[in-house]
Amino acid sequence: MITLVRRAAAVCVLATALGACAASQPARQAPRPAPSASSAPESPAATLAPGPSGLTPVFRHGPRTGDRTVALTFDADMTADQGPRAAAGEHFDHPRLIATLRALKVPATVFMTGRWAEEYPDQARSLGRDPLFEVANHSYSHYAFTGDCYGLPTVPAGRMRADVERAYTAFREAGVPDAKPYFRFPGGCYDRAALRALTPAGVTAVQWDVVGGDAFATDADAVARQVLDGVRPGSVVVLHCTRSAAPATERAVRTIVPELRRQGYRFVKVSELIAAATGRDRAATAP
Repeated sequence: MITLVRRAAAVCVLATALGACAASQPARQAPRPAPSASSAPESPAATLAPGPSGLTPVFRHGPRTGDRTVALTFDADMTADQGPRAAAGEHFDHPRLIATLRALKVPATVFMTGRWAEEYPDQARSLGRDPLFEVANHSYSHYAFTGDCYGLPTVPAGRMRADVERAYTAFREAGVPDAKPYFRFPGGCYDRAALRALTPAGVTAVQWDVVGGDAFATDADAVARQVLDGVRPGSVVVLHCTRSAAPATERAVRTIVPELRRQGYRFVKVSELIAAATGRDRAATAP
């Protein structure tokens, strides 16, 4: 997973090491949902109307209303060329974090790269079939969609749509049944040209308004404080879940979740925030 305004140094480091997000325990068969969950028809995910000049719309947060909702999002970053690092033992997953979210019954949105789904198909399938989570698109390659984006390699303009569609293909091949039409730019970097290139893909670009600052952080309390200080009704929080690049995130989540619940917040997926914002909070969605 995944333009940052706070903790830029940490994200810059993440862009070079590029951790990833995980699902359940990799050594075991991925759990399957109850028949009622798998057989229930999926409602179409809420999306935003195209922005000015027909550009891909950009969503940053939900309505700032009395309904105290917040969406935790986790970027599952893995680049197209990191297979040798995974083969050498680097972990681009974090089963304990996903297990904690399940134990705490926290809905979440996972922005997954196609390369990650190829590396961890059982875990991608487990996430995609668990009603607690939704899988969204973080590109196939985790290459940047603009120049000068934290040192990331760049996707040529003519290949941007294909990179996004290749990720959806990887999700289907891994067994993810309902990847959402939401896209997060690698590094959070985009411009009008990138928005124009993705218009035919029909996705809503999803940014955030709270940066967790968990990239390579070792102080879980500091990560938790940063999130808790930034959250407002309708917030979208960006975090990461990888043992190698965000080792403190799971411990931070164990602080963040009960404290926000104590403050009256309800955790939702991005799709619920977008549904609530449709036609109501245009300022939040302007590119």
